[in-house]
Amino acid sequence: MSSARVTRQARLRAAAATAAVCALSAALLAPQASAADAPAYSETYRPQFHFTPEKNWMNDPNGLVYYKGEYHLFYQYNPSGNSWGDMSWGHAVSTDLVHWQELPLALSHDDKEMVFSGSAVVDENNTTGFGTKKNPPMVAIYTSHDKSTGIQSQALAYSNDRGRTWTRYQGNPVIDIGSKDFRDPKIQWYAPTQSWLMSVSLSAEHKVRFYSSKNLKDWTRLSEFGPAGATGGVWECPDLFPLAVDGDKNNIKWVLVVNINPGGIAGGSAAQYFIGDFDGTKFTAEDDGTYTPPAGTVKQDFEDTGFGSWTATGTAFGPGPAAGTLDGQQTVSGFDGKGLANSFHSGDATTGTLTSPSFTVDSPYLNFKIGGGRHPHRPGKVLADFEDGSYGDWTTTGDAFGTAPATGTLPGQQQVAGFQGSGLVNTFLSGDAGTGTLTSPEFTLDKRYVNFLIGGGNHPAGSANPTALELVVDGQVVRTATGRDAEALQAASWDVRDLAGKKARIRVVDDNTGGWGHINVDQITLSDSQAQPGSQETSVNLVVDGQVVRSATGSDSETLDWASFNMRPFLGKKARIQLVDLNTGGWGHILADQFTTADSPALSALQRAGWADYGKDYYAAVSWENSPGSKRYMIGWMSNWDYAGATPTTPWRGAQSIPRQMGLRTVDGRVRLTSEPVTSVKSLRQDDPAAAATTVVTNTSQALIGPAAQGRTLDIEATFSPRDAERFGLKVRTGAAGEETVIGYDTTTQELYVDRTRSGAVDFNGTFPGIQTAPLKAENGKIRLRILVDWSSVEVFGGNGEAVITDQIFPDPASQGVQVFAENGSVRLDKATVWHLDSTHG
Repeated sequence: MSSARVTRQARLRAAAATAAVCALSAALLAPQASAADAPAYSETYRPQFHFTPEKNWMNDPNGLVYYKGEYHLFYQYNPSGNSWGDMSWGHAVSTDLVHWQELPLALSHDDKEMVFSGSAVVDENNTTGFGTKKNPPMVAIYTSHDKSTGIQSQALAYSNDRGRTWTRYQGNPVIDIGSKDFRDPKIQWYAPTQSWLMSVSLSAEHKVRFYSSKNLKDWTRLSEFGPAGATGGVWECPDLFPLAVDGDKNNIKWVLVVNINPGGIAGGSAAQYFIGDFDGTKFTAEDDGTYTPPAGTVKQDFEDTGFGSWTATGTAFGPGPAAGTLDGQQTVSGFDGKGLANSFHSGDATTGTLTSPSFTVDSPYLNFKIGGGRHPHRPGKVLADFEDGSYGDWTTTGDAFGTAPATGTLPGQQQVAGFQGSGLVNTFLSGDAGTGTLTSPEFTLDKRYVNFLIGGGNHPAGSANPTALELVVDGQVVRTATGRDAEALQAASWDVRDLAGKKARIRVVDDNTGGWGHINVDQITLSDSQAQPGSQETSVNLVVDGQVVRSATGSDSETLDWASFNMRPFLGKKARIQLVDLNTGGWGHILADQFTTADSPALSALQRAGWADYGKDYYAAVSWENSPGSKRYMIGWMSNWDYAGATPTTPWRGAQSIPRQMGLRTVDGRVRLTSEPVTSVKSLRQDDPAAAATTVVTNTSQALIGPAAQGRTLDIEATFSPRDAERFGLKVRTGAAGEETVIGYDTTTQELYVDRTRSGAVDFNGTFPGIQTAPLKAENGKIRLRILVDWSSVEVFGGNGEAVITDQIFPDPASQGVQVFAENGSVRLDKATVWHLDSTHG
């Protein structure tokens, strides 16, 4: 199988807090498609020109092969429902890679095994003896997952009727090394040695192993590749194939695609690639992985015995820099010199912050090394963080709140924990004797949630003497929260979607002088993501004007890697660097070192790696064998294991990307893997496209053309000439309640991006909303975009296919607008053409 199959099965059988079970729980809570009883293929989010099964769960593409005029698409499929389980091979065929016919189940799970991911070939020479030279067999090689032991081995099945029926080989398995992380074989015919070549993943070791065979039954081990590139998750679904560089058939390079989960460039699942040479035995990548970051001015290298002018709260960071690995910790590596910040003091149980003094931003970038837990900061609009030594424009009554926020635990109080930074509201100023209120200025409820940290006494609003946090709208208390008779602050949230656009105030009330007669409050924010109790951040943040404007987190690794903050928008402003550890669970710590200001960004191993797609939703990417004209077509599962089980679709779950033609092209002196939609997509274009005249757009968003360009299934080609705008591009699926999916270009970072934070249903999983970016430089002064819009996805191809972003979206069906925009300046739209696309269903 793929996608951390074995690890996933273990998680499904483990405690309810595991990721897979959380995903299933989220699925139960997710908004379901309203048209559950609609005719097949017309449900609310049903893709119209991407392959989906009529019903049930689908993930990885498998067995991609062309035979007798048909492209075969097998895929991981659950015949029993629309969540992961009972893995089998579904089957569909196409003559053009766009119109698909779903066929009956090909390879079913049984009492002994699940049928995980693999590949298929046409045995033209009948090397297996499964068919004849006149009627060569189609042979599938798949990973057999033993249900009783969890062992993964490689097995064969064959078909003599163009893949319609299958017979398992009686000699299975053909390779068994006794491993639970040995999967996803990809087979091809290697002509120079007249033998079969297998690429298969040693997933947990971040390796690809190569085998050779004359008959697909008896295999000889050749070599291994890895670890290399991105290694933040298991390696799965490898694929090795040759391509001509810049179309020169005398310059052939080999591409090794290795899918990774988690640890992808956009978080979670992704498809990375390596370019190099294959000599029939061994693959050698051109990039050896060495890296020298840009030079700059070191602001903190943690080489002294103490933190100097940096201030610490809590106990997580200890009295000073760590000298490497702490007691009970796995080996820490990747830091420079002899010291680093390490919040593993007393293990993951402790929390705290480490904050730099305020400094003026005078360099474009802040580069640093980071490691530790993957618990990202959740972005939001900070209403109050109580960090400035005063309550600012908040007003107080009574004596409980004093003249300024507290800086932690007050005299006579049990230890206060769980707050962020150096300040919080704490009404234990005179013990429990004080009372009063603290009220915010008026603000607009323009996001979905009010998130906050709260602790102290359990005296709800409405009781005789409350200690409560209140949301007041039109003079009425509409939401309340209170503590749990504990000094540790916990994350909590109010859903305020029904109050969108209203004016509100926050009021902190302490009207209690008895036991636990006080309240602790911190980090009140507006956000489109709901606070997740028990899953708090381990992060490095850049704070400007009280707002977290940049944030980075670890990758569940004790190896530090480079990261960078773009500080150009904040030049001349005052800022602070803050290391935050608010997590007491697994990987509940953060590592950091070498904070350096510089003129260019340092690149992480993720950024230095090659990525077939920079979006959140392109995984398990593999290519077809035997394609006509030796073209290399690739397809990926259009989802991400971070939230795949929670996407709001029914009665199916899972879609495949549009098939793509792959190539190698020299970009900026470096050979890059490129992709473009298969040409047959154009056959879906309706006549009479809408075309936009050349126009200059300045500091605005406006309809691209008009009603003719609106729709849910679109193919858009656009060319821009950048001027002085910082960001520009197109917005698609705009409409209801401010919904939009932004497809833009950032001239300051030279990056293509997709912002789906307001794309519709985004709150079924905390990792779903966000912005994905891909490096893209203008060519001949132009930025070219090709955008495919379907009912629940966007696929964006930048330049000549060197920057691709694939993202699912779940907008309201009424959101069909298309706009052109420019921010902080002007851009010239040279040309834009919008085609409506026909459905491939019926």
